[in-house]
Amino acid sequence: MSAVIKIAHNSPSRAKPSELETSIAQAIHDLEIQVADLKAPLRPLQFHSAREVEIGGGKKAIVIFVPVPLLQQFHKVQSRLTRELEKKFSDRHVVFLALRRILPIPSRRSRVTQKRPRSRTLTAVHENLLQDLVFPTEIVGKRVRTKVDGHKITKVFLDSKEKSVVDYKVDTFGEVYRKLTGKHVTFEFGGVAGAEY
Repeated sequence: MSAVIKIAHNSPSRAKPSELETSIAQAIHDLEIQVADLKAPLRPLQFHSAREVEIGGGKKAIVIFVPVPLLQQFHKVQSRLTRELEKKFSDRHVVFLALRRILPIPSRRSRVTQKRPRSRTLTAVHENLLQDLVFPTEIVGKRVRTKVDGHKITKVFLDSKEKSVVDYKVDTFGEVYRKLTGKHVTFEFGGVAGAEY
């Protein structure tokens, strides 16, 4: 039961963790104990919650939500931690995302005295979600295509240097993003023609 300390203290999952969250907490706790070079970086890390996302074809992905203040520390060990967790949960891909809050647009009747921060807007949260999703790689370009019926499809271009690292997870990225935001995204590798503007 000592693995529950890997779930953040302000998370509702701490009191009653699901089976998935318990197994993830236990896996991270085991890695902290068994792997010497991961002991120091993993000690302060906690996650907020986790959930499984169906990505089609009978495959699933595990989305682990981490507190925003701990995101930079997760980034330092994320590639190694992702590899280790994907070994442990062999049939599923693992993705780390920061748990960000979207504040509504202030109206006349709202009693908000402060201006809404840009980082709490829907657009900013969805942009940061996309950055978190593809973390080891960088987004080098983006195109939005609007169809005749009004549907928007976003095409995201990733850095081709890290193609070998995340190529097998590109479909997972698109499906997880669609499930969380409702927006359709396709990912491609390589440079972007006309990226000067």
